[in-house]
Amino acid sequence: MQNITTTLKKLFYLWRRSQVPVKQLIKISRIDNLIIFLLCILNSIISSYKLLLISPLNIADIFSWLLTFTEILISSGVLILVSKKENPTISSRQIILIITLLLAVQVTKLALAATISPLSMIIPPALIISQGMGSITALAWVSIASFSWPDPAVAINNNLFIILLVCSLAVSLLGGRIRSRAQLLQLSIFVPIGSFFSQWILIGKDKISLINKQDFVLANGDIFSDSLLLAIVMLFTILFIPIFESLFGLLTKARLLELADKEKPLIRRLSLEAPGTFEHTLLICGLAEEATRMIGGDIDLIKTGALYHDIGKLHAPNWFIENQDGSKNPHDELDDPIKSAEVLQAHVDEGLKFARKNRLPKPIANFIPEHQGTLKMGYFFQKAKEKNLDISEYYFRYKGPIPQSKETAILMLADGCEAALRAMNINASDKEALEIISNIIYSRQKDGQLDDSNLSKGEIFLIKRAFLNVWKRIRHRRIQYPTSKNNTFS
Repeated sequence: MQNITTTLKKLFYLWRRSQVPVKQLIKISRIDNLIIFLLCILNSIISSYKLLLISPLNIADIFSWLLTFTEILISSGVLILVSKKENPTISSRQIILIITLLLAVQVTKLALAATISPLSMIIPPALIISQGMGSITALAWVSIASFSWPDPAVAINNNLFIILLVCSLAVSLLGGRIRSRAQLLQLSIFVPIGSFFSQWILIGKDKISLINKQDFVLANGDIFSDSLLLAIVMLFTILFIPIFESLFGLLTKARLLELADKEKPLIRRLSLEAPGTFEHTLLICGLAEEATRMIGGDIDLIKTGALYHDIGKLHAPNWFIENQDGSKNPHDELDDPIKSAEVLQAHVDEGLKFARKNRLPKPIANFIPEHQGTLKMGYFFQKAKEKNLDISEYYFRYKGPIPQSKETAILMLADGCEAALRAMNINASDKEALEIISNIIYSRQKDGQLDDSNLSKGEIFLIKRAFLNVWKRIRHRRIQYPTSKNNTFS
């Protein structure tokens, strides 16, 4: 009986591993790790040093300081682990931002605890973190920043502490979902209003004073002044979020939507100079968006990444068949499979140059090489074999890397399926379409292109169904209208 149980446990473990591949965390350099560690140490010192200023100092006080120091250090480590768990591709700059914001809040508590409300210290940084790194990371940061106070003499009203946690919770959860600057502005108005009425109800009307205040905005303890200061600080935070996006590589929902604007210079150039590639891009967007929605991925990320994935074709649009008018093909005139393969690789290399020149965020630029991965340029490899050229397959593969995220993997699959689905007969059955989709996806799996993508077997099944659903929507028939001399029919 014990052997059966052990066997079942092993089978369950293997099945679970096959369904949810382990995602490798991005490697951080030793120097960055050292900087992060020193910031954590500094944060622990700032948060606990006042315990050593007690006179006379005894063993119990030293032990209490050591306990607090260790607690803050471990909390900082847990915060980093949570951020990595939510964002496996998080960069060292973003981790430094999280720890620096925590350090800045602890310093502000020491310097201005008697002047500034805790609401204005903790809620604005939570908005930055939730926008750039996600709600779970923001919630972990709020927990540490709210519960660790460097000055034991500073006491917080229990009701105010509850209001602080509720407002921080709302900002952390909503901040990770907000998709426009206008919604951020609404949040910066409604959260202070909510905190004002909450304090009015829980703390008391006697804490409101609108006149005869010399320090009107910095009147700590006056609930109207606290709420007004919170609104001002949140508005300034929204103004500075684009700067944080640029300095620390944050990719907010609002930034993604701005980049997806089809009037952006690169997208506009693509539509004018490579119209076939642009049409191909829009069709891929439809496939990729539906598949990403089906598996619960980042829809805004893949929509924007899909728009920019082929911008490298701007360097030589007529070398790609979708932009040719059918009269001549430059590859036929070149008649050199190796150089033709170099042209195809160049659209990835040039795309990365366009991305750097236009300062596209790294998660968007990653779509350019990863949507091709290390796929084989089969057509030109076959041409080389026909010419009896003794050359390795290596020269007919893209340089990679293979997709490192679910979104870039979905785009690779959509890129492969789009042309095949569009070329199908309008009378083809759903079964035939699904078979083509399955064959293309299986070939990518067999070639090892999805090994690092973190896509499970269940998610791949949903992606197939999503591609099929999109194909069924776009293969509709049109009525053949009768014609007349004056063309009055519509």
